Amino acid sequence: MSKKKKKYYTVWKGKHTGVFESWEDCKAQIKDFPGAIYKSFGSFEAAKKALKGNYKDYVGKQKTFVSPLTDDQLKKIGLPNTNSISVDAASSGNPGKMEYQGVDTQTKKRIFHQGPFAEGTNNIGEFLAIVHGLALLKKKNSDKIIYTDSRTALSWVKKKTCNTKLERSEKNKDLFELVDRAVSWLKNNTYHTVIVKWETKAWGEIPADFGRK
Repeated sequence: MSKKKKKYYTVWKGKHTGVFESWEDCKAQIKDFPGAIYKSFGSFEAAKKALKGNYKDYVGKQKTFVSPLTDDQLKKIGLPNTNSISVDAASSGNPGKMEYQGVDTQTKKRIFHQGPFAEGTNNIGEFLAIVHGLALLKKKNSDKIIYTDSRTALSWVKKKTCNTKLERSEKNKDLFELVDRAVSWLKNNTYHTVIVKWETKAWGEIPADFGRK
């Protein structure tokens, strides 16, 4: 069995900044810290160089992607439909500070963004992002489709419910207000927008990815 490659974590904004040698140490710096900014690297040297630089040159940047699929598999899947928007969410911890966004699939230009919320989960963020996109495209009478990489959020939208196990509290009150509005919108609106699962193994990270992996 091959040995798992070690990662190093650069924290530009957190309780303490620097390069950390484990995810647990990194998480301790970013958990409950408003606007935490961090990213993993494959070597200490790369992480240290990034720390000395501007985080904007690293966070959100896509790595060169090489698909693990065969040529026949890639041909069968095809290319993404560029007449679309892509949505995604990110959280520092799960639950933790969460935000979501929607971007133009081709240009990656941000179309909408919400958060960060004090306490949320990736699934809730993905769900809200899809519904936000649905409402926006309906308002614009757009024929674009929506890409998401979350099967869970897709199922929630189809069932018109947010089946989260996160308990409601004062800390996440504003987030659940959005959730309630999203569920209400789904139950009281019809839409023709097609929601499609993003093929990560064929195309790489979804364009709306926050680049924090």
